[in-house]
Amino acid sequence: MEHKLIRKVKGSPDETRPFSDGKGKMEVFFLGDSTVGRGEFEPGWRWSHHVKPIAGTPSCQATHTGYVLEGRMVVKMDDGSETEYGPGDFFCMPAGHDAWIIGDKRCVLLDFTGVAKYAKKT
Repeated sequence: MEHKLIRKVKGSPDETRPFSDGKGKMEVFFLGDSTVGRGEFEPGWRWSHHVKPIAGTPSCQATHTGYVLEGRMVVKMDDGSETEYGPGDFFCMPAGHDAWIIGDKRCVLLDFTGVAKYAKKT
């Protein structure tokens, strides 16, 4: 594979995947062998309401690894365990979860592993 420098600019993603009801979007950037997402989740967003109809799975089946820039998100695993993430938190969210925004602020995060098929009809 050819190695070269790649530069992508915020606001100019290779692909944008909107969530239902205007509750946010995932901006997708293709960086060589990597795919990175910048997610914006509006207050009231919940995976089971705004992405599940797109994904068609009972819970999110992507594993997400990343960093929260702003806002707060709760993630609840299928086994019932849950945690809350906020600004400055690095995260790993294994496959098999629901998630939702808490509070009245938008949550913005960077996702380095779970974006290739996220919020995309297969």
